Amino acid sequence: MTNFKDHKVSVKELLGFIPEALLSHLSTSTKVDHYSKVLHGKKVFYLLLYSIMDNEKLSQRTLEDTFNYSGFKSIFNLDESETIRRSSISERLSKIDASYFKEIFECMYDRFSESYNQLERSKYNLIRVDSTIVAEAAGKLKEGIDQKSGKKLIKYSIFFDGILPSGVEIFNAQRYSAEDNALPEAILNQVKKDTEHSNIYIIDRGIQSTRTMKDFDKKNIKFVIRSKENRKHQEIRSLIQENQDLDIGENILIQDSIVNLYTGVPIKNKRWNTHHRQEKVNNQFRLVVVKNKQNPEKVFWFITNDFQLTAKEVADYYRKRWDIEVFFRFIKQELNFSHLVSLSKNGIEVMVYMTLIVAMLILMYKKANNIGYKTAKRRFVLELRELIIAIMITLTGGDPSKVFKT
Repeated sequence: MTNFKDHKVSVKELLGFIPEALLSHLSTSTKVDHYSKVLHGKKVFYLLLYSIMDNEKLSQRTLEDTFNYSGFKSIFNLDESETIRRSSISERLSKIDASYFKEIFECMYDRFSESYNQLERSKYNLIRVDSTIVAEAAGKLKEGIDQKSGKKLIKYSIFFDGILPSGVEIFNAQRYSAEDNALPEAILNQVKKDTEHSNIYIIDRGIQSTRTMKDFDKKNIKFVIRSKENRKHQEIRSLIQENQDLDIGENILIQDSIVNLYTGVPIKNKRWNTHHRQEKVNNQFRLVVVKNKQNPEKVFWFITNDFQLTAKEVADYYRKRWDIEVFFRFIKQELNFSHLVSLSKNGIEVMVYMTLIVAMLILMYKKANNIGYKTAKRRFVLELRELIIAIMITLTGGDPSKVFKT
């Protein structure tokens, strides 16, 4: 039931992808429902799912009003007599088993990614990875990355395959303020889940450590990283052939070489002050340097450990990294990701996984119906509201087909 006749997939069909059996199984196999009289795991899941979609600004008060709204209860077949207060929601978010939501997220990603066709499967083994932060202005977070301004930050390192978010790591310890600490750990954790281990990770300047690149290479983790310009290296040999066309699409190829990189080794002098001595690393990497045709002053240095790619593919793969920036903007502007609903570490983790679950539903709706981000979110919510109205009409003995022409 939808007013959008050109759509191939409806909201009702997508909601059918929510693993009901898994929700019930996890409710019994985990401790998610211990000590809870009303807000069982399944109800919290549906409450957050609906609230993230249907509210421009999300808060614990909003969650309270939503749970007590008969329309919400009707669509998910909940007991009309049950009510809750904001304080109950706050406490529940701080204590509910976050792994319950993580498992649902991973299950739904696996189910949705199975719908990729063969071309998409080969195309979307490029995993864009980057971090975004959310700050709590008043510094009320008990655990967070401290800033000089007094704010505390939570850092989210998110993986995006070009269609859907495929994973996330949450960091709140001070050492993770540096991307060279956060991103490598996030990637290594993600690789453990990748049984085929065939992805190429596309990374901006967040990782510059030669030691990290060496570790990735040792673990056979393929990557394309945008490097700082003019970083110290030793060329072993050039891969540019004589008379090779250096025009590679939007760029001009300047250098394509096998190189050794340098890393800083901490050395203590006689006064026990530490300085770093540059030492060459024996691992061989590939350095690709290009300049943009339209803006020749823009020169890009890329380091990769994939020697099978063409120089054009290296540059083109990095351009696809922009997809994750668009995704960040979408979840912050449309899915309330720019502020914190819960200030507890556990509640933050629950909200992250629920936001990514909602994002997956909307992005599959977007992909199937060939529409834009904002249009997909708007139409998804309109269809969801139609479903509620139809259910309520049916419950009162009416005929929804007389209201919604199919």
